[in-house]
Amino acid sequence: MFEITVVGRSLAIALLSCFLGIETAVAVATDEIELQVGIIQRLGAKPINDKEPAIEEVTISSTSGDSLTVSFPETKKVIQTQKIVLDIEPQPLSKPQLSERLVLSDRATFETAEAVANSWKKLGIEVEILQPGRWQVWAKRDVYSTPLVRRWLLHSLQANGYEEAYLSSEMLTHQPQATLTIAGKKYQQDEVEITSQKNLIKVKINDGDDTPSLYGGSLELQPNAFGEYTLVNHVPLETYLRGVVPYEIGASAPPQAVAAQTIIARTYALRNLRRFAADDYQLCATVHCQVYKGLSGTNPTSDRAIEASRGLVLTYQNELVDALYSSTTGGVTASFDDAWQGADRPYLQAIIDSTQQVWNLSEHPLDDETNLRRFLSLKQGFNETGRSVFRWHKTSKIKDLDRDLRRYLNKTHHPLANFTTIEWMQVQKRSPSGRILTLTIQTDKGKIQLHKNDVRSAFEAPISTLFYLEPVYDEDKRLKAYNFIGGGFGHGVGLSQYGSYNLANLGWTAAQILSFYYPQTTIQPLNDSIVFWRDEVRLSSNR
Repeated sequence: MFEITVVGRSLAIALLSCFLGIETAVAVATDEIELQVGIIQRLGAKPINDKEPAIEEVTISSTSGDSLTVSFPETKKVIQTQKIVLDIEPQPLSKPQLSERLVLSDRATFETAEAVANSWKKLGIEVEILQPGRWQVWAKRDVYSTPLVRRWLLHSLQANGYEEAYLSSEMLTHQPQATLTIAGKKYQQDEVEITSQKNLIKVKINDGDDTPSLYGGSLELQPNAFGEYTLVNHVPLETYLRGVVPYEIGASAPPQAVAAQTIIARTYALRNLRRFAADDYQLCATVHCQVYKGLSGTNPTSDRAIEASRGLVLTYQNELVDALYSSTTGGVTASFDDAWQGADRPYLQAIIDSTQQVWNLSEHPLDDETNLRRFLSLKQGFNETGRSVFRWHKTSKIKDLDRDLRRYLNKTHHPLANFTTIEWMQVQKRSPSGRILTLTIQTDKGKIQLHKNDVRSAFEAPISTLFYLEPVYDEDKRLKAYNFIGGGFGHGVGLSQYGSYNLANLGWTAAQILSFYYPQTTIQPLNDSIVFWRDEVRLSSNR
């Protein structure tokens, strides 16, 4: 069995107050656990979309009364300074170079990409997971290292009916080069380590009036898998949480909701350290992991919760849970399988998000369209009642749906990406929690099926997969739009952040809140016996 566990970490005995609703616990010196967080992931890359500005310049500076130590590992050179200006300049290559990867799968989320990667591994194909925008599964570059071998594999897959794989090829005439300007002098380096005596460093993106962000720990500039650079923050776990919890749960959250979020955020971080293994760091600072903005927005409520829960994690059968959470469930949580592929998580179940008997899910499952519509008409008695995205109604014209779908199909290299218009859409299959599992779309060029969270990826209107469709016709009875009528915001799996607000205001403790959203789980101090994550492929091969 392959597993990741805590090793070599000292334990300290401490009493935990009833702040968390549990009597005593063994705390762990989790400040000894250092995370590697990519705070700027693609330095030197073109923006993924028009909404994201290009990162042209990064200013790194010390705090008042401190200085930075800049180390170049390649040359062993060390410089003391208060300020660094980092920019990425394209350097011409002596001759064009082929940049190519064999993409085996393109998915909206890491969870599904990992499940697909495991399927390829079971076929004996070495793979790696990367995130050039969407999450992709690549044939491992150091194994399939030549154009001939990559094409042989692609042709073999296509001959056996695997049509999703494709080659992504580009001839490069320039390559990004990191340039650091320190005291007027320029240094071109691929790897740079930046530390400070106070373990506090300020980072400002682009040359504007924006206030710099403050980060604890140290920074490292390093190459990534795309031929660009990533700025990585090496930060102790508990310090990292100070930059996550306030942004994820919100400044106005009641203390017990903050405490629940803190335990979940700690658990999530430790379970997901493998996400960016191919780029040689662990976590990102965006919604693809957890929102992390450093120490600029810390608040007393979050800091108290982090300190009081120090070292506590949520487990199921002594393994860290897949600590998923979303803003708003829409009144019913989703199971893991409602949103992603992969092994079942028994503690991620469909439950009615209410302390009252507003709906009997076993008697009236929401995979029935009539039940779903009736459920979405209910607005009172839920933990999220009154929240703006608890219930929502959006209308999209066919031309806008055409644009959205075409953009999605081009991203995923779908063969029907050149369709002209959508003729109709229909929900084909739902889960018992009401989430769409399969949406069928008839276009002028043929049928397309979208599954689970790809429905949200394809269209702008739905902010969850808990919705139903109503066609809208013009005077001549021609389809002109669709109404999207739904509830919730996000995938709906695990803890509802707004739901936890209500439970905390009702007097529930953090332990009770977590037990409600993650049944059969246990809060316990991090220790050497806890498994971070189990590799499904190696587990199945050892059975």
